[in-house]
Amino acid sequence: MVAARTMKQRAAKRRQRRIRGRIQDLSGEQWADLQGLWGGCAYCGAAGVPVQKDCVLPVSRGGRYTLENVVPACRSCNASKCNSEVTGWMRRKRLDEQNFLIRHLQIRAELVSRLSE
Repeated sequence: MVAARTMKQRAAKRRQRRIRGRIQDLSGEQWADLQGLWGGCAYCGAAGVPVQKDCVLPVSRGGRYTLENVVPACRSCNASKCNSEVTGWMRRKRLDEQNFLIRHLQIRAELVSRLSE
């Protein structure tokens, strides 16, 4: 039990170092906009459930908490995806990969147009 706790602590410290080493520029306002535009979990579409910030490209693979890389995800999808590549994970889970990718691009375009106003 002690060894497992130590491994978790080391993994958490490594993750924090990776996050601190990269620019993280997602503001609270941008996160609220993302949640509103997606209307629930970006992956499974669940609405009315608490969502978490999920990096499409995981932090462990070089991703950052930025407007282009973060989507709202329900707890189940976020935990299941872990640090997997999003399209491969969606195929394994039999989720609508094409719909997600199209919607992701549409929402990014909407947010960019809002920022330029």
